[in-house]
Amino acid sequence: MAESTSPEFQIRLPNGGPMARGRMLDEMGTNGSQKFVVFAGSPARRDVVPSFPVRMQSSSRFREQLIAEGAIVESTTYPGWLETTRDIVCNSPSAAAEILVGRSANGFQEWKTEDGHPLADYVARVAWGARRTWLVRGSNVAGVDLFEREWRGEQRVSLAASRLRAGVEPGVSKNDLRGFVEEDYESTATYSQRIQLVDEMHAFLSRMKHGDTVCTVSGGRLYIGEITGDPVQVDSEDGRSSLRRPVEWQDIGYPYDELPEEVQQKLSVQHDVADITAVQDLIDGLGLSEQELIDEAEVEGEPREKIPALVARREMELPEPTAELADELLVHDVAWLREVRDLLRDDRQLVLYGPPGTGKTYLALKLAEFLGGGPEQVKLVQFHPSYSYEDFFEGFRPREDPGNREVALRLTAGPLRELADLASREGNRHIPHFLIIDEINRANLAKVFGELYFLLEYRNKSIRLTYSQEDFALPPNLFVIGTMNTADRSIALVDAAMRRRFAFVELSPRTEPTAGLLRRWLDREKHDPEPADLLEALNARISDPDFQIGPSYLMKKGVYRDGGLERTWRTKILPLLEEHHYGEGVNVEALYGLNALRAASS
Repeated sequence: MAESTSPEFQIRLPNGGPMARGRMLDEMGTNGSQKFVVFAGSPARRDVVPSFPVRMQSSSRFREQLIAEGAIVESTTYPGWLETTRDIVCNSPSAAAEILVGRSANGFQEWKTEDGHPLADYVARVAWGARRTWLVRGSNVAGVDLFEREWRGEQRVSLAASRLRAGVEPGVSKNDLRGFVEEDYESTATYSQRIQLVDEMHAFLSRMKHGDTVCTVSGGRLYIGEITGDPVQVDSEDGRSSLRRPVEWQDIGYPYDELPEEVQQKLSVQHDVADITAVQDLIDGLGLSEQELIDEAEVEGEPREKIPALVARREMELPEPTAELADELLVHDVAWLREVRDLLRDDRQLVLYGPPGTGKTYLALKLAEFLGGGPEQVKLVQFHPSYSYEDFFEGFRPREDPGNREVALRLTAGPLRELADLASREGNRHIPHFLIIDEINRANLAKVFGELYFLLEYRNKSIRLTYSQEDFALPPNLFVIGTMNTADRSIALVDAAMRRRFAFVELSPRTEPTAGLLRRWLDREKHDPEPADLLEALNARISDPDFQIGPSYLMKKGVYRDGGLERTWRTKILPLLEEHHYGEGVNVEALYGLNALRAASS
């Protein structure tokens, strides 16, 4: 065994167990990772977690082989534990940790010096920071699945860089790499392609580090591994794997269609290398039960909120509508509210439509505040004919620089982008957030939504944004409720694409909960029921249901002051009907006026 220049490291066994010891070797393993030796006399766990033989087959087999050879035996020093009888050389720090703790382990973080510094601090070429998770594409590269052809068997990951000059060092700065790519790929790649090449090569050469997680998709399954060494540049026969890194791949693959929606969103980005750390906790928990996550976190008896993978997989719930909410909204039946909640849970986009005055906006706001847990999770925007994508999502707008008072065009987020960013923040992902779009049919919807149309239907995908050029997906906990007025006939302009993306719920004076709303409100406020009788008589005379009058016009305090009913009827309701019958020669006062309705009912 070669002499090592590294310090001694130690790892504590699960649930406050004894301390094992070892050291990094200068010798490299077969795939380019640095070897690690576990010292004789180190304790080892007696049992392994149930997922260990499935997820980490190579480490599980190695551990069983060591036990069979007598290299790991019952300990006399540590009662209830096993113990190594000789120095054991492992292909990587993680493999060394796994044979001792009996579960998957990130050795670069879990092996530490006596004063608590992780092994990662002693092998990095660049600043470490927290562990990150990366997507590297290896499937269907020029018709070849690199994962099956090379990566799995040779325990590595690679990136095509056939034209990149030789001798580019790991840890190269992005600025230097940009100059190399500009010269080396000038005649073979477009400007935008060169920008992407710089980003991907820099991530592979300088940002990835020992102990990071790497993912790839092959044959409809997600495979997960751990980076165990530095990048190397080689002459690849086909140019597909000129840059390589050693990786310890888990043996099991996870069906793509069964992955959490947020993970599918990140995996759908169109890059050969992408940072997907935002879903790291979800990926860490794949294939593990809650108890296994607790075992792997070694915090048995501690609150589950301390285990990131458990917190990340907690499903968002829309609360059950209550009788109290139905009473507050004067809805006739809790079951109706429950159906609206279920539509939102299934489709995540819903439109409340109906004539004016049916309480669409009020109901949308109150329901969103109840389901989201408060007004802080609700944002309202009103569409109008001049509303645009730049107003709604993001665009360049003039902004003053506070320092020099100069005005310049700056990329500015609109209400949807702001709410999406809020909903996707860590700590907010289990809280429903609602965007209320009032009068959704009054804008040019194709113009306002732009490429976001696609995301409304395919929530498990991401897209490249027009202005910021970032990859974006709608958070699973973001819901959209639109309101639509049917009286102006603009609902007919809503195209099939929009109808397919939203569930539609009618609020009509003909049906509940709107039909009896005014009568219930009058009863609660202890007013005379006559306005409800008059409204029902009025709507009975209006043949077109889209022009019937909603109850909210008569649910205001001013209506019940002296002369208030007559004033509201004359200034709010009759003008709507004048517009409806414009050019028809109808005497609106004689047909719909209070005197005519009262006379007919007497």
